[in-house]
Amino acid sequence: MAEFANATHEVINVTLRTTLAATTKLVMPTPAKPILPVQTGVQAQQEEQSSGMTIFFSLLVLAICIILVHLLIKYRLHFLPESVAVVSLGILMGAFIKIIEAQKLANWKEEEMFRPNMFFLLLLPPIIFESGYSLHKGNFFQNIGSITLFSVFGTAISAFIVGGGIYFLGQADVIYKLNMTDSFAFGSLISAVDPVATIAIFNALNVDPVLNMLVFGESILNDAVSIVLTNTAEGLTRENMSDVSGWQTFLQALGYFLKMFFGSAALGTLTGLISALIDLRKTPSLEFGMMIIFAYLPYGLAEGISLSGIMAILFSGIVMSHYTHHNLSPVTQILMQQTLRTVAFMCETCVFAFLGLSIFSFPHKFEMSFVIWCIVLVLFGRAVNIFPLSYLLNFFRDHKITPKMMFIMWFSGLRGAIPYALSLHLGLEPIEKRQLIGTTTIIIVLFTVLLLGGGTMPLIRLIDIEDSKARKRNKKDINLSKTEKMGNTVESEHLSELTEEEYEAQYIKRQDLKGFMWLDAKYLNPFFTRRLTQEDLHHGRIQMKTLTNKWYEEVRQGPSGSEDDEQELL
Repeated sequence: MAEFANATHEVINVTLRTTLAATTKLVMPTPAKPILPVQTGVQAQQEEQSSGMTIFFSLLVLAICIILVHLLIKYRLHFLPESVAVVSLGILMGAFIKIIEAQKLANWKEEEMFRPNMFFLLLLPPIIFESGYSLHKGNFFQNIGSITLFSVFGTAISAFIVGGGIYFLGQADVIYKLNMTDSFAFGSLISAVDPVATIAIFNALNVDPVLNMLVFGESILNDAVSIVLTNTAEGLTRENMSDVSGWQTFLQALGYFLKMFFGSAALGTLTGLISALIDLRKTPSLEFGMMIIFAYLPYGLAEGISLSGIMAILFSGIVMSHYTHHNLSPVTQILMQQTLRTVAFMCETCVFAFLGLSIFSFPHKFEMSFVIWCIVLVLFGRAVNIFPLSYLLNFFRDHKITPKMMFIMWFSGLRGAIPYALSLHLGLEPIEKRQLIGTTTIIIVLFTVLLLGGGTMPLIRLIDIEDSKARKRNKKDINLSKTEKMGNTVESEHLSELTEEEYEAQYIKRQDLKGFMWLDAKYLNPFFTRRLTQEDLHHGRIQMKTLTNKWYEEVRQGPSGSEDDEQELL
């Protein structure tokens, strides 16, 4: 009996061990996340001091750039785009710091080095969100098909042409040799366009609004697509792809890109739609705070689940502009416009300033043949992107893209802050490869911003593409100051004052709406936006008038001015 009990006990133990082993194989425990070491004592104090000096240096550079922009506005130097002026100032500041360091008067090497993490976590999200939030103007959704084709397929075409050209030229020993993934990573990052100076010229000359929206809309979506393509190439670089065929590598890269693009876009769209359902109009201060939270929320969530935060925050900005903004109180609408513009301006200015500083702070590796061929491939890739896709789109567009517009779109493919930051973010080995990519990117950015950006206005006048009213202006009236226009105007078309009856008359009963515009006007817009009643409209105007009167009373209680100044204020 005892032997039978022992045997039974042994069988049960064997069964439990077998079951446990099988269960362990089927359900593997999730590994715990490593806890990052926390510095204490002297190390923590040194890191705090270093971070404090970096913050001080960045704010000092930004303050000097703001003063420069103020002087440009004050002395009416409107012919000079602010981005060009800030980059030039950064170059001069970098040279001055280099002289100080050579004389051993100070050491700012650590502070003047641009940190990619600071760019992607702090500077880039406000820029991208504000860009998406400003796409409410007129014809973005009317040209969404064309903009998507240029920004997604066009950017991919440009990346493959530049990356493939660099790879094959390297294999032929014409230029510095890069492997396939590194070549594609560089082709992807250098395909991000940033036509800030060109858009300022378009606005100043009142060029065709469709051309303006095509260039502006393409540049916004193109930035996010370029970042996702670069991340895709980096992911392939980190994995061991030596035993994988080229076709399998392509399919893996395509799957990763589609997951990042559509997953991030869906997350950003969902976040924006949720924000449209929150109603805090009775408390504008809380409403404004909630909008600021939703402005950054999709970025953190997307990065936390291994998606593209930039793509998510872009689509969130577009959706919030289209739906959420019109649900806000008038005070919050104005606050959102001015706050986002100011923060985006400061972030852009900071990046362009550090771009100029990098000429002296970045360890360079310069190869003439590599730089020249890269510039040729960038221009050629842009041409293959713009011209064939434009001719294809003209078969489906009522408003045709003319050859002159195509040429301007090709010429306006400037490179800016994002390629520069992405080049520093690449983890390429050996170090000379990173230095070569970084140096070449800086040269291409400066070449396009200074040469192509500076030549856009003469080119537009030469090919006679500006509006007839603008053609009658005197050249002295041309204003390229983005900041001055930003401070002097509040876009009234982005302030929601449509009542239920007005909205129905303006949108619902229109017979010319097609596709997404019809679906949006018929179902989405009525569900996600709250049309103002006459009572809401009256309350909002009283609220704005009360704030204006309060501000005026505070101004009058300050130092008294002349009667003429007070009359001008009234």
